[in-house]
Amino acid sequence: MNSITMKIVADKYIRMALEEDINSEDVSTNAVMPAYQKGEVQLICKQDGIIAGLGVFERTFQLLDPETKVTFYVADGDAVKKGQLMATVTGDIRVLLSGERTALNYLQRMSGIATYTNEVAKMLEGTKTTLLDTRKTTPCMRVFEKYAVTVGGGKNHRYNLSDGVMLKDNHIGAAGGVKEAIAAAKAYAPFVRKIEVETENLDMVKEAVEAGADIIMLDNMTPDEMAEAIRIIDGRAETECSGNMTKENIKTITELGVDYVSSGALTHSAPILDISLKNLHAI
Repeated sequence: MNSITMKIVADKYIRMALEEDINSEDVSTNAVMPAYQKGEVQLICKQDGIIAGLGVFERTFQLLDPETKVTFYVADGDAVKKGQLMATVTGDIRVLLSGERTALNYLQRMSGIATYTNEVAKMLEGTKTTLLDTRKTTPCMRVFEKYAVTVGGGKNHRYNLSDGVMLKDNHIGAAGGVKEAIAAAKAYAPFVRKIEVETENLDMVKEAVEAGADIIMLDNMTPDEMAEAIRIIDGRAETECSGNMTKENIKTITELGVDYVSSGALTHSAPILDISLKNLHAI
């Protein structure tokens, strides 16, 4: 995550997380450490995985005190091992204690997503299919979770509702049909926006092709139905399959030749990566 995105987009959410954890004072820290004392603590990985979110981890402490220093021994995207020393954090011990949980929450969550995404992405190696995430993200965590997907080897689908046109079942119902929804989108949306339409059966696929959709999503179809849909589309639109795509079943679509597969599981089902701050001491 670059520094501009961090300051303009991410900072407000990190501040909210810190305020959630410290709504008046950190009673425990203020009790044992009433005055400034410089200290140091080690960031240690407790589980094999892919690390992601080191910049967010660092930023959490620096919002509490810009003088906090973090020395990293790994970088986002690195494979890390259980017991590995990943960083040393130096600064006011009160800051290290008060920021610990929030900083770790971000790092564990983002690294868990990167690790899970990496496992799924490896299953698609050697195929033409690109792995995408979805908008099924934790509220107020989207900027962090979608970044973690890219670190793990996936790509981002649209970031939010302003990012692109995707006509789903309820949009189609509201418009009166697939053709009507696509026509309305073409008339309204800026010409640089691609139009994606969600289809649930082969009749809808045929309508979407005829109406000129740029991307056709094959939602919750069987492998045989998707294969037939791809034959019908015949290169006239890009294809995306979606619906309950997880690392347990994603291999079912690898031989179909679909352009994209989107998986909400990348962000809503990834477990955290176990990481700790240990060995805090005064220096």
